Amino acid sequence: MMASQTNGSNGTSSPTFRVGDKAVHPSHGVGEVMELEQRELGGRNATIYVLRIMDTGLKVMVPMEAAERVGLRRVMQADQAEEIFDILKAPEVAVDVQPWSRRFRAYTEMLKSGLPTEIAKVLRDMYRLKFDKDLSFGERRLLDQARSLLVQELALAKEVEPASIEGEIKQILTA
Repeated sequence: MMASQTNGSNGTSSPTFRVGDKAVHPSHGVGEVMELEQRELGGRNATIYVLRIMDTGLKVMVPMEAAERVGLRRVMQADQAEEIFDILKAPEVAVDVQPWSRRFRAYTEMLKSGLPTEIAKVLRDMYRLKFDKDLSFGERRLLDQARSLLVQELALAKEVEPASIEGEIKQILTA
């Protein structure tokens, strides 16, 4: 069902998506490819992925040639989802840098990476911090963003409802 294209120069595989495929945008989360649109960009024709973000309904357009650079990727597999749960269970803290402004910057960069393992660390650390003190507006935003980026993708990977993942995450983080 899903096609993959290989870049001949270095042998790396860059995913290509078809209408109906699910793709993860690092900033917006899981989206469904609604159409492949032809547009003129910078004086030449380009194919654009038109994604509808599942969580928000937001429409996001990503030029096919920029998909890899943007960080558009496939939804994780079920075994990768288990790795995410292991990260959530881990006792360590990802960022212990002081002061808060540096920590905030580090966590923001982790979210921007789009990597589920990094996003899980942000979710874990912010959730734990919530038990120690009232979260600031910025900390709550990090927590909410990490949760929304992970829940939908984990639900797809494990083929369960997002509410089930929310419950599992809450159970892990309150244990």
